[in-house]
Amino acid sequence: MSIELHCPAPLSRHETIQMAHGAGGMMSRELTRSIFLPCFKNSLLDVMDDQAKISLDSGKVAFTTDTFVVTPVFFPGGDIGDLAVNGTVNDLAVGGATPLYLSAGFVIEEGFSMPDLQRIVKSMAAAAEKAGVKIVTGDTKVVEKGQCDGMFINTSGIGVIREGLDISCANLKPGDSVLVSGSLGDHGMAVMTAREGLSFQSVITSDTAPLNGLISAILDGVPHVHAMRDPTRGGLAASLNEFAEASGVGIVLNEETLPVKPDVLGACELLGIDPLNVANEGKVVVVVPEEMSKDVLEIIRENADVAGQHAAIIGKVVDDHPGMVVIKTPLGSRRILEMPLGEQLPRIC
Repeated sequence: MSIELHCPAPLSRHETIQMAHGAGGMMSRELTRSIFLPCFKNSLLDVMDDQAKISLDSGKVAFTTDTFVVTPVFFPGGDIGDLAVNGTVNDLAVGGATPLYLSAGFVIEEGFSMPDLQRIVKSMAAAAEKAGVKIVTGDTKVVEKGQCDGMFINTSGIGVIREGLDISCANLKPGDSVLVSGSLGDHGMAVMTAREGLSFQSVITSDTAPLNGLISAILDGVPHVHAMRDPTRGGLAASLNEFAEASGVGIVLNEETLPVKPDVLGACELLGIDPLNVANEGKVVVVVPEEMSKDVLEIIRENADVAGQHAAIIGKVVDDHPGMVVIKTPLGSRRILEMPLGEQLPRIC
C-alpha cells in the first residue's frame, strides 16, 4: 500500500540547487520553507529552533543533527572532527539542554590519509570528553575518489532540557538586552584565510569550542533567559534576523559595542565581507530582560576563559520596525542589517 504525500508545489525561484542554498541566509530559508517544511510539517519542526524539543514521559529532551563539510579539514584552531562535536553540543545547549549523547556518521573519500583520519577521530574524542558527552553510535561510508572532497561528518545529539525552561527564538520582548559572549567572525575567517593562503601579522584561529559549560553557568545564575543561539552559518546577522522575525520585534545594535578583533576585521575588509555575516563556532548570543544583562555579562566573563574578555552587551529589542535588525553607527545614523542573501564563504562548517 502506497501513501501519497500532499506537499504543496515548491515555491523556490531556482530550478537547481545553488551553493548559496547551504549558507544559512535568505536562500537557505527559502529552500527550507519551499521544499522541506511543506512536506515534513509538524508542530516540533515548525518552531524552527536549532533543536527539536520533545516531551517524553521522563521529561523534555532536545534532539538535533548537523552535517559538516568544511574545507580544508584542518584549519588554525581546530579540524572537522572537533567542529562536528562542538557544533552539535552547542545546538543542544542553546536550547537549554544538557547534552548527553552523540552519533557520528562519516562519509570518507577513497584515498583519504589514514593518519589524518586517526587525527580527526582523536580530535572528536577529545572534544567529546571536554564537553562531557559520549559518542554512542555511528556509521561509515566510503565513496569513490573525487566524490566527496576528503571527508564529511554528520553528528546528531540528544540532551535533557532543564525543567521549567522556555528558551526560543520566538520569545524576545521589547526592552530585552542582546549580548554576545565574545568576538565575532573568528571561525569563518580562520578557515577562509587558511584556504586562500592569506597571511597576517598574527594567525587567525577558529573559536571552535563547546558552549554547554558556559550556558549552564548562565542558566544557574539567570534562569529567565528568553533566547540563545550560536551564530554559525550566516553569523550574527542571520541569528538576529531569525530572532526578530520569529518574535515579531525589532532589534537595534550599537555598532561601537560589536566585538571584532582587528585581524579578523582586516581580513574581512580585504575580502569584502561583513564580519557580522561570518560564522562563529564558539560564541553564543543571549537575549535577556535588560535588568539581568549585567549579571549575564559578568557570568560570561568569569566562565568563557579568554573569549569572555570580548563579551559585550550589543543591543536591545524594540517595538519599532518588527522583523528587522538595525545598526546605530557612531555618527548617529542607522543602517539595516539584512539577513545574508547567499553564500559568501562556502564550506566553512
